[in-house]
Amino acid sequence: MIRINSVRTRKSIWALLLISGLPLLLGSLQSCAPARNIVYFQGDSLRYSGDSIRQSYTPTIQPNDLLSIVVGSLSPESDAIFNVPNQFMTSAMKYGSAGSGAQSLGYLVDSDGNIEMPLVGKIHIQDLKSQIAADTVRRRLLTVLREPTVTLRSLNFKVSVLGEVNQPAIYVIPDEKITLPELLSLAGDLTIYGRRDNITVIREENGHREYAKVDLTTREVFDSPYYYLHKNDLVYIEPVAARTTFTDRRLQLLPLYISLISAASLVFIRLAR
Repeated sequence: MIRINSVRTRKSIWALLLISGLPLLLGSLQSCAPARNIVYFQGDSLRYSGDSIRQSYTPTIQPNDLLSIVVGSLSPESDAIFNVPNQFMTSAMKYGSAGSGAQSLGYLVDSDGNIEMPLVGKIHIQDLKSQIAADTVRRRLLTVLREPTVTLRSLNFKVSVLGEVNQPAIYVIPDEKITLPELLSLAGDLTIYGRRDNITVIREENGHREYAKVDLTTREVFDSPYYYLHKNDLVYIEPVAARTTFTDRRLQLLPLYISLISAASLVFIRLAR
């Protein structure tokens, strides 16, 4: 059994223990965050409460939109003429995937808001909702097809998310409707360093760019005009201050400095015996 007789040696040992415990202390301080900054949709503590849905979002067709238009009728041979642009859909356009793959074919809306289809020519569908646009196309096809049906869907309804999420990417949404929490779910949720109370949504529509802040920690997010995302919205997740500190170069080298000091302290203790 080792007996420590020197007061100086005892002080050195206590200093060594303190220095060795610094990395654990710093790590715990950086990883800890108040629960109120992490929990989503905070509100009253009732077991059940309800709100009416006050707003939604239905996109309209705009120039440069890429559309899938599937035509059906009593003549499959004639249908094939209209459905050729839909035969080369790529996996990049499936729900929830990034749109960085090969470009899918489809009907492109020109700068005047028109699409051009075989046999019937140009059809103006700008500012129409998908269902109304499909009915507009169906009426034009009545001149060349018997009892036509039309299914119309956007191929480039996409939203982007970057910053402190687990899977930052561009996501293509075939059903043309997605909420902010749904997008974050597709992106694998926020990392522990993501700020849930200060999410930035950047929106460009009608030649105007908007910057908005959304707080996911309160139920007020459900009433926000940015709860339902619009086509081409960009969502940015800001890092917390601890993330910036953790990536600081000096702090990254702190364990090395502590190891050197610890080694020097051990040498001093041995020499002081």
